[in-house]
Amino acid sequence: MTKRSHEIVIVGGGAAGITVAAILKRKNHSLDIALIEPSETHYYQPALTLVGAGAFNIKKVHRPESHYIPKDVHWIKDYAQGFDPKNNEVMLRSGDTVSYDQLVVCPGLHLDWDKIEGLQETLGENGVCSNYLPQYAPYTWECIKKLQSEQVALFTQPQMPIKCAGAPQKIAYLAADYLRRHGLQHDVAVRFFTPLGAMFGIPYFSDALDKVVERYGIDSNFKHELVAVNGHNKTARFKSLLGDEQNDIEVGFDMIHVTPPQSAPPFIKESPLANDSGWVDVNQHTLQHQRYPNIFSLGDAASTPNAKTAAAVRKQAPVVANNLMAIKAGNALSPQYDGYGSCPLTTAYGKVMLAEFTYGGKVTPTLPLEPSKERYSMWLLKKYGLPLMYWDYMLKGITWDVHHDTHYPEKIEKRLAHN
Repeated sequence: MTKRSHEIVIVGGGAAGITVAAILKRKNHSLDIALIEPSETHYYQPALTLVGAGAFNIKKVHRPESHYIPKDVHWIKDYAQGFDPKNNEVMLRSGDTVSYDQLVVCPGLHLDWDKIEGLQETLGENGVCSNYLPQYAPYTWECIKKLQSEQVALFTQPQMPIKCAGAPQKIAYLAADYLRRHGLQHDVAVRFFTPLGAMFGIPYFSDALDKVVERYGIDSNFKHELVAVNGHNKTARFKSLLGDEQNDIEVGFDMIHVTPPQSAPPFIKESPLANDSGWVDVNQHTLQHQRYPNIFSLGDAASTPNAKTAAAVRKQAPVVANNLMAIKAGNALSPQYDGYGSCPLTTAYGKVMLAEFTYGGKVTPTLPLEPSKERYSMWLLKKYGLPLMYWDYMLKGITWDVHHDTHYPEKIEKRLAHN
């Protein structure tokens, strides 16, 4: 067992961890930073929906982790296993420990495949697919292409929070559009099941998405939660959450795209850093831990009530980096993060509705365009622009502050009143 020490230790080498490290190195190249990350492959997860729809090459989704960890950042290829914040230490799976002056915790979240009975035994075969892991996303496309007349395609969403709340329905729209283009729109039943009471948590966008659902003839089933999958018999069991009745219903399928339940990683849930829900307990504006002032968290593992998206990380990372530097300089923290998140809602091949919002579901578009309108330009942004920004700018610590219109809700109210 060995013990090492660094000024700043970052747990997690995903979008959040690498971006924070890159920004810090740009601010002060002499900083002693270590990054704990076992994986040697980095994935651009937002493109997996397009991979599942046959619109993006799986080979372009991943690149070597070593290409993006900033020069002179110490890469510890191990798993973080526990925290001792009173002694400023991170315990590793190998038995080694790493001490720190400041700690950034951003390991992502955990996909709870085992919470759905029978899912892991059949995932990747028998028409059971998911875009939530890179190795299974291409199979989604194979399942969509095989759909024929009088067959049934199911798409499911679990309880919140999850990565990109729009992803479960985006693949349903793309599958429906594929069927429309191949003359099968009225011959294949597309059914969407969600435990929520609406298509989206923000009414402004939910109302617009209801029209997309109607256009495709998708059968939307609210207040239904997937609890079991039988791949051999091609049946799915859902728990009804309607009213006081919680009866299970069984639905047959030829294809089912499953979005798994999601939670904080077990080593976070079991640590002194977690809140009652298992997430790293931070101030939602400064991203500083509520009890340990030298610890920060961002990304999917943080307790902030924002959408868990790469767009949120892009806004959070500079806040964390600036506040880490403020502490070093003895300055006050700046509560800058307003909960911004973005979800490019892919409603068809060549159409995207760009949903942008802050805490409380406040609609805050960046561009002076109607956000609820489906646009080809936003499809180009989703497919080509955002991957470029991610790989060549965000992960390299190049920050940019694009203003989002925080007064848009008031403009909507005035327009509705005028009409």
